[in-house]
Amino acid sequence: MVNETQFFGIDPAAGHPERALALAYAHADARQGLLAVFALDQTLARLTLGTRDSMVAQLRLTWWREALCALANEPTPSQPILQALSAARANGVTLAIAEDGWERLLRPMDEADLLHFANERGVIFVEAARLAGAPDDVGSAGSGWSLADLAQTTADPDLARRATSLAIPLLKQAAAQRWSPAGRFLGAMVHVAAADLRKQRTAGSPVRVGRLAWHRLTGR
Repeated sequence: MVNETQFFGIDPAAGHPERALALAYAHADARQGLLAVFALDQTLARLTLGTRDSMVAQLRLTWWREALCALANEPTPSQPILQALSAARANGVTLAIAEDGWERLLRPMDEADLLHFANERGVIFVEAARLAGAPDDVGSAGSGWSLADLAQTTADPDLARRATSLAIPLLKQAAAQRWSPAGRFLGAMVHVAAADLRKQRTAGSPVRVGRLAWHRLTGR
């Protein structure tokens, strides 16, 4: 997703070739707004996990929360992600809930906090499904994907272990449904996350890509 990285300033697929493929499954008419949703998620992740000073991270996250809550107002700040979200008529108030989840990571978290994080960050899937016109149940999908991604990106091995344990049943539940054509890009993201947690071959391998192609055809 070189072009998207240049446009948004961050890769919506986080450098993951199968995520890039999954996002490419989205309908072309909705794709730019959907890419902006995932670029937003990666921006919040980088601010939280890549900033050593929690106070600085807090200030930057707050800026994004306020900008998202004001998204329906004119004029939209000249920030590419916000501009694309505004053009897609994304619900900024909904997306701002994801900031609550990332903010939790700035302090120690117990299991309840982890589940709150998953549900709050999971609004990324909720809004993506709305923009795509997908009728699928994305609750467990968004939460499971959020935890699985956290497990792969955090430098804290205990947090990774706990996030993995919570993610596995959620991803299994999400993968059990038959995804609608409009929502199969999100279903593919679920399959990618599950394969990552299982350390199932190398990302981008023929077996894994073939599994995604089957999902795109069948919704399973």
